[in-house]
Order: sequence, then structure tokens, then C-alpha cells
Amino acid sequence: MTDRRRNLIILSLVAALLVASLAVIIPGSPLSKPTRQGLDLKGGVSLVYQAKPTRFAKVTSDSINRTMDIMRQRVDNLGVAEPEIQRSGSDQIDVSLPDVKNADQAQQQVGTTAQLLFYDWEKSVLGPDGKSHPLDTAVTGGQQAGQPGAGTQTYYEAVKRASKFPATNEPDDTTNGLVYGVDDKAKTVLCGPQETVADATEACQTAGKKPTSYVNVPRGYIIVRAEADDNDKAAQATAADAYFILKDDPALLGTDIKNPEQNVDNGAGGNGQPTVTFDFTSAGQKKWQKTTRAIAQRGADQLLPGVDSTAVANHFAIVLDGRLISVPYIDPRQNPDGIDGSNGSQISGNFTIKSAQRLANLIKTGALPIKLELISQSQVSATLGQQALHQGLIAGIVGFAIVALFLLAFYRILGVIAVLALFVYAIYFFALIKLIPITMTLPGIAGLILTIGVAADANIVIFERVKEEIRAGRSVPAGIAQGYKKGIAAIIDANVVTFMVAFILFVLATAGVKGFAFTLGIGTLTSLFTAVLATQATLGTMQRSRWISHPAALGAGETKRRWTQDFMGASKWFFSMSGVILLIGALAIGGKGLNFGIDFESGTRAKVAFVQQTPSENQVGSALRAAGFNNPEVQKVKGDKELGANGLQISLGETGQKAAGVERVLTSRFGATRAYQADSIGPTFGKTVASSAIKAIIASLLVISLYIALRFEWKFAVPVLIALMHDLLITAGVYSLTGREVTTSTVAALLTILGYSLYDTIIVFDRIRENIPRMPRAAFTQIVNRSMSEVLTRSLATSFCTLLPITALLFFGGATLKDFAFALLIGVISGAYSSVFIASPVLAHWKEREEVYRRRRLRIAEESGGIVPAYATAGHGITVDPKGPQRPSRRITTPDDPERGVSKREFDELVADIAHETAPSSVASKTRRKDAEPEQEPEPTPDPTADAAPEDLVLKEPKRDKPKRARNKRHGRPR
Repeated sequence: MTDRRRNLIILSLVAALLVASLAVIIPGSPLSKPTRQGLDLKGGVSLVYQAKPTRFAKVTSDSINRTMDIMRQRVDNLGVAEPEIQRSGSDQIDVSLPDVKNADQAQQQVGTTAQLLFYDWEKSVLGPDGKSHPLDTAVTGGQQAGQPGAGTQTYYEAVKRASKFPATNEPDDTTNGLVYGVDDKAKTVLCGPQETVADATEACQTAGKKPTSYVNVPRGYIIVRAEADDNDKAAQATAADAYFILKDDPALLGTDIKNPEQNVDNGAGGNGQPTVTFDFTSAGQKKWQKTTRAIAQRGADQLLPGVDSTAVANHFAIVLDGRLISVPYIDPRQNPDGIDGSNGSQISGNFTIKSAQRLANLIKTGALPIKLELISQSQVSATLGQQALHQGLIAGIVGFAIVALFLLAFYRILGVIAVLALFVYAIYFFALIKLIPITMTLPGIAGLILTIGVAADANIVIFERVKEEIRAGRSVPAGIAQGYKKGIAAIIDANVVTFMVAFILFVLATAGVKGFAFTLGIGTLTSLFTAVLATQATLGTMQRSRWISHPAALGAGETKRRWTQDFMGASKWFFSMSGVILLIGALAIGGKGLNFGIDFESGTRAKVAFVQQTPSENQVGSALRAAGFNNPEVQKVKGDKELGANGLQISLGETGQKAAGVERVLTSRFGATRAYQADSIGPTFGKTVASSAIKAIIASLLVISLYIALRFEWKFAVPVLIALMHDLLITAGVYSLTGREVTTSTVAALLTILGYSLYDTIIVFDRIRENIPRMPRAAFTQIVNRSMSEVLTRSLATSFCTLLPITALLFFGGATLKDFAFALLIGVISGAYSSVFIASPVLAHWKEREEVYRRRRLRIAEESGGIVPAYATAGHGITVDPKGPQRPSRRITTPDDPERGVSKREFDELVADIAHETAPSSVASKTRRKDAEPEQEPEPTPDPTADAAPEDLVLKEPKRDKPKRARNKRHGRPR
């Protein structure tokens, strides 16, 4: 297949994919797909749960999958469009609920265990002695059964009392025992119940509590909160510290009922209040008949003539997750034999319509097989989400525009082709976002914008190589071909490393950062197609056209100035400067430390702006303290376009369920919110984030080292690691000095820095590897100096091009995008410096210790008066660059030698560079002996460590085994 045919096929493929991508993107087309927006763009609630084992179920893949199925049913009952419920790690579940405004309500609906239990009240409620007293109203509460008052005790008293009861270990016990964290001085329960001490400790940390001791309630007992009217705030407050101890012997379970529905009590004698009606399963009907018969008969035993039956009626209790929902009585006169349950039953318990609907939905979906603990929660209002999206789009457009301007100004016609390739890349990528589909988040937008720099960098590496080949004397077509051929290795190496880092980040990072990693990885792969194949096919098709026939049109005119600095000689200054910077950073980290955000330290942070009122920091703090929040920190937010001039930021130590009620407290006191955003991270989730970050950094360093060792040699990997650690430490030092907060975005940016820092390093190392065989008599420092002088311009250009979209993120993005941009800005600048001035000198100093390069250095020093020149000279058997570039021949009859595959200038360089590290050739020695005179003095013994002199070399034309080709009449070149 000819090159022209190959190029046309590639361009046809590019055009076909472009048409298909536009069909996916353009609204109204048959193939059009919607763009899926994340919660931080669309608004909504995100909940992260950690699974905990129960007495009846361990945390397994099957139990988590069943839990997720139940949660999906509950979310469907909420009417949420496009929810996302997915597993994260081995024991975590991520729940994303777009457009949901009430985090507290969402948490109650989705993550509640919903363990519904039915108890024979008088038989189950226990007195101070740990025994039931069905006839003692001081224990049962009599007609006020289940209400605060008679028989209740404080939470602390109930826990301490129950802890002294003996364990029962009966088969129908619902727990293995419960653990509570208590404050013995204040006589309050701070956290619990949990199944183990470790879980209780974790729960206390999540709630920001410090118990003085942990109390274990043995198996066979549960502590339930008194019943209270949902519409009566005073009753709710009274019931908040009124508890009963029940013997854990349930008569029925939630699995014994079916078909629950929210209804209204409009029957005979009804009061019109909301109720929950349900039917029984066949097994449940029998249990219900048996239990209600026993309850009715106890009441009948006390029933005397003329006595109101309700005064002696006994009760059954309905408990949902440790709270009494309802304690109705069984009338012994109306139902002396109990209730058969054939017509079902109902629960009436001071419900509102919403609470009755919620209970019906929970019963309908069933109890979760395992316990869920809320470890992270975030909420974004739709207003803030749209503002963030707007800022992200502006940053993306600006980043694209300034990268395009740079390419046009620096590469002219090549820049035009690169910009067109960027447009094609953007269309392809947007179509992939819709097709896969990728849920776009703010971190994802950051990754998308950064991939613009990745795609442009690939073009820069190749274009610089093309310009270099043309300046070396090649024709424009040959320069394009050789530029792509020689530049592709560095591009593949750099992009493979970037993709591997993105993959590691995707596997180990938290949900928020996964979007960034995914878009970065997909963008890197897409850019390889558009920036390499598409541009190569375009240039290959145009190579004979007058548009690119002259080197100046490609920006490959005569070089006005070359890099001639002694980079290796100045390495001590580079090392010293880096040492000073690292020392300052280390002192800052040691003294000030790093300002870790709530992602690592746990806590809650909320940003709020109100519609009408503009309360002060003190007013908001007082309202939160009155609601039970400890030491809230409230401050004005300045310069936040999302919140406006009256925005407030609130920091709390509490997390989990309590933190979900922050917005409810604020709106009840100060009215509706115009914008609200909250993130709540528990200690467990913070530890997970920190652990994942460390694992991701270590894994990235190991993978990078292994890849560099395989692609180059193992000694090249060590300088890379030193340079990467240099970049990470400098970034950490800057964060410590500036006091900026370290978040998950910062970690993602740090890992991305590993890939970008390596990009420039690979460019330099690739040229060093190429020059080593071409400069066989030069010292390694001379090889590195020459390599750096040849690629420094493209290294600076790639770094500058990467910094352009990062700068757009920093100036035009929102708070989350600025977090990414700041870390990337510091890291890319440090990476550009370290790849050239740290990694290369470290490699040079190490390789110079090898015997072959040590001998070369000694020989060059002897020939040069005790010094080693910064650059190799002709006297050392090394080619010298000509004063100016040779003009490429315009005659078709004098092309570059296609068999050798090099230009005349490069061939001359190769001839001049060829030498050996061994003794002079035997061919030359035999020639000298043959022509020698008898009286001539014998030749001196050759130095085995010396290089061969150029005049000693005999070049042999390699034998050709292949059949001779027919003469190329077009070129007229003799065979």
C-alpha cells in the first residue's frame, strides 16, 4: 500500500468518525445522546455508606448487592430521575441523587436499615429488675403505653441498667449485643448503638464525640425511644430522652407482612388521620393470630363487669430501627380471641402523610440485610451547580483558544493543522462523553481541559522534530516522514505513562476524582489518534503542495540562536537551588504542617447564601449552637462568584446524620436559601481517602519506574524517581507556605503531575538514548549537553502549552477547578525544571562512573589540556554542527538516500562518529605490515582503552542477499 493511499484511508476514517460524532452531539438528530451531568453541576445529594455486619448477615458481595437493590427501589419511590447507586471498594456504596434538595430526608429514605419488629408490649417491656411486669403500669405505662412518662427512663439510665442484665442468647434475638459510647460525668449517651466496640469508637469519632467509656448491653435486650407525634415539636422534645428496655423477643418481623400502603383512617370510628395498612403472609397471619390472642386474653383476665375494656387492654408495639412507631391496644371485649389477620391490619401512630408514605415505602422494599453507616455526604443546590458549569465551560473555551493561538503563532501552517486536529479531537471527545456515557463533573471538566494540553503537546514534539530534520538538510517531505518516525517513540512513552497514572487514579481514587481520571485517560487515548495519525495523514497528503513546500512555511527557517550553555557544568547550581527550595519547604512542612481539608480530617463544611435575610456570623453560629452543634465556625466568603457578596461558610465537627440537618436549621431560622452546598466527611471516609492517596502515589511511582527501566535501562529510572519526588516535595512545600487546603483534588493533581513531569523527562531521555550510539567517543556529559540543547526548545514549548489551559482553569474556574489548577501550576513548572535540570544531571553523574565513560573522559581531558569541553569537538572524533542549515535540494533527481534512510549531513555525522572502544582494527594492522619497510621501527603497542582514529576505519558495504531491484527511472539514480 502506497503512502498516499494509506493517508487517504486515514483521512476518510477521520471524516467518517467526525460525521458520526456530530450526529451524536447535534440535538434532534436520530443518534443524539443527552449529556449526563454530575451532582456538582446539576445539583443534588451524594451519600456514601459503609456496610457493617449484623447478627443475621455478614458483609459479602451478595449482601451488598441485595442492599443496593433495595436502595434502588427506595430511590424509585422518591421519584428521583437518573439516580446512581454503585459499589465503591469492598464495603462502600455511593448513592447520587440528582435534583434532590433535602439531604436529611434522602438519607432517612435511602440508608435507613428499616428493621421492622412487632412485640407483645406488656410481655416485653422490662422493669428495673430486668423482668417483665404486665400488671404494673409503672413499668408498662398503662393506657399511655409507649408514651413519655410512666415506665420511661433517660437514655443513659436505660443503657447503664440494661448493661447489668444477664445475656439470654436465644435464637430469635435480633442482635449480638449493642455497644454505646457514654459520658459518665454528664450522664449522657454520645453515640451508638453499634455491634462492636470498634464500630462504636468510629461512630463517636464521626459524630465528633469523646466518650469517657463504652457500655455493652448484652444480647437479648434492645433500648427503644418513646413514641411521639411527628407534628408536635414539644412531644418530640420530650421523647428525645425517654426510653424503654425491651426483651429482644419479637413476635413478628417485617418479612411477615406484605402490600403496605399509606391510607387514611376514614372507617367507622376513624379520625381521618394518615395510617399504614398492610396484609400478612400466611406464616405472618398465624403469628399475628397467636400473638393478639395472648394479648387479648391477658386483658380479658382483668376485665370486670362495668369496667371500660380500654382501661385493661394490653398492647403490641411496632418498632422501626430502635424507635417506637406505634403501641396500639387489643380490645379484649371486641376481639377476645385476637385478630385473625385475614383482612390485614393497620398502623396508626400520629403520622403525617409524608411520614406514613415513608414508612409504607420502607416496609414495601424491606429491611436492608446489613447495617449502613453514613460516612460521607455532600449537597449542592441547582443554582451553584449551574454556576459551576458555566465557569467550567468558560475556562475550557479560553484554554482551547489560547492553546490554538500559541500553535498558530509558533508553527504557522503546522499550527493550522494542529488546531484543526484539536477541533476534531474536541468533537470526538464530546461524542465519547455522550456515548459511553461519562458523567461530567467538575473534576471531569478539569481533566477534559487538561487533555487539550496533552493533545497539543504531542503535536509540538513531532513538529519540533520535523523542523529539526528539515534544518538538517532534508527535503520537506522527507523531513515530515522522519519527524513522525523519530518523534513517535517519545509521544507513545509519555502518553502511556499518563494513561497508566490516570488508570491508577481511577482504580484507587474516590468517586469525585474518578471523573477526572476517566476523562484524562480517554482524552489521552483520543489525542493519540488525532494528534498523530490524523495530522500525519494530513501532512502526508499535503507534502507536495505549495502550502508547505518551503521550510519557512513550517517555521523551519534558519535558526537564529542555538542553546550552547554548559548544562552539566552548571548542575551544581541547579542542585543547590533545588536544595534551598526543598529545605524551605521542609521547614515549612515541619513548622506549619499541611492544611488538610475535611476530606482527610473529617467534618462538615457548608456554604450558604439566603434569599432575603443576610444574617451575621454570630447569628448563624448561635442558631447552630442552639440546635446542638458544638463550636460551629462561621465566616464570610469573599470573592466567591457562586455565593455572591453575602455568602457564608460554616465548618462543623459533626458529620453523618446530624450534619444532614444543617440546612433545615438554617432555613427554619433565616428563611429560604438562594444557594447551598455542603460536604460532610466522616473519619472512616477520611482514612479511606488518605489510604487511597498513598497507595495511588506509590503505585504510580512503581509503574513509572518499571516502564522507564523497560523502555530505557534501569539507571534511567532512578533519576526519574528523584525528579518526581522533587516535584511532589516542592508542591507540598508551596502548599504549606501558602496555607492552601489539601483536598482530594490536590491529590488528583499531584498524581497528574507525575505524568506531566515525566513527559519532558522522556523527551530528553529519548534524545540521549538516540545520541549515545551516534556519539561513541564523547563523554556522557557531552552527550547530555548536546541532547538537552537539541530538545530544550520543545520541552519548554510543551510545558508552556500545558500551562495555558491550567492558567485558564485558575482564572476562570470555580473553587474546585482552582484547587486542581493551583497544584497543577506548581507541579508543571517544577516538573519542567526538574526534568531538564535535575533528572538529566543526575543521570549524567551516575553514568560517568561507568568504566567506558570514565575512560572516554580521561582521554578527552588529556587531549584538551586537562579539561573536558561542554560539547564534543571534531578533535574528539565527534561531528560539529555546520554554521548554517543546508538548503534542501529542489531537484527530484537528487533525493535523500532512501536506502540509508538518512540525509547527507546525517550520514556524514554517522561516519565521523563511528569508533570502537577496543583496539585498532585488524584490517588496518594487516595493511600496515604489508607495506612496511624492513628497517622501519615497529609500531608502538596500541592502547586497548583508546578509541580508533577516524583514518583507521574501513567501511564495508554490507552484502545484499535480496535480489536487485529494478532501476528507478524516475530518479535516474545509478544502482
